[in-house]
Amino acid sequence: MPTPAIETTELTRRYGARVAVDALNLRVERGEIFGFLGPNGAGKTTTIAMLLNLVRPSHGQALVLGCDVQREPARALAHVGAMIEAPAFYPYLSGYDNLRVLCKAGGLPEPRIEQTLAAVELRKRAHDKVQVYSQGMRQRLALAAALLPDPELIILDEPTNGLDPAGTAEIRGLIRDLAAGGRTIFLCSHMLHEVEQLCERVAILKQGRLIAEGRVADLLHHHQGLRLRIEGDLAPAEALLRSLPWVQAVSQVHGQLMVDAPPERAAELNGHLARAGILVAELTIQAASLEDFFLEVTAEEERKNR
Repeated sequence: MPTPAIETTELTRRYGARVAVDALNLRVERGEIFGFLGPNGAGKTTTIAMLLNLVRPSHGQALVLGCDVQREPARALAHVGAMIEAPAFYPYLSGYDNLRVLCKAGGLPEPRIEQTLAAVELRKRAHDKVQVYSQGMRQRLALAAALLPDPELIILDEPTNGLDPAGTAEIRGLIRDLAAGGRTIFLCSHMLHEVEQLCERVAILKQGRLIAEGRVADLLHHHQGLRLRIEGDLAPAEALLRSLPWVQAVSQVHGQLMVDAPPERAAELNGHLARAGILVAELTIQAASLEDFFLEVTAEEERKNR
């Protein structure tokens, strides 16, 4: 069984009294697109910095491609590419020459430049100066730079930041293509609808702590509910539904009932109402989005810490 692309054990980083990352246990399998989420200040950037050996942990361990980042940084990061924060290039050089500078600095073979430019669909503009590049082209060039070492693992921090919808769609397609080629993508983004489309699994941080992790489909399944349109008075239906032990909550919204209950029990719920003589005119499953889930779990964590 292959080792995970990323595995952290009790990974912690303190800055004085402040704990930026608190005992993080994370496992990212090879070949997956993994979403790493959290509000501003949650500890995402600090975690990435520790994975890339830019910041030393106060406690715990980080393994990247099976190697301890602290003990064997060169070996651990030899097959890792990263695109973090805003891409910075020499504006008076062409895209190609900027990548050539990076190849020389990293001891990488220059033929990799053409391969990476082709991968991000930038070959036609490779010899234009970066100062005339659009934001989307700069993001693609940054992705090309991350691909120079032919990485097995690519860490992307807000790769669609500042892009218009067309540019965002381009980067999303490139990420899918990279994953289809067998690479592991560790994607940090605040664009939750993008993450929902790209990632099979996600982890959510809040104030340095891991508060949710799992397959997107599983996380959202547990936060689905039912919407009912009732003929007549809502009060009897609401009272009956509240009496069912597997119904978590019932509320009235715009003259309809929103029921926090497992979607697979919709027929059973309808049966209870029918036997009580309550006519259900419409019953639909309300699918949760990743954004809904994110807002709910982070708000719940905030309430716990008050």
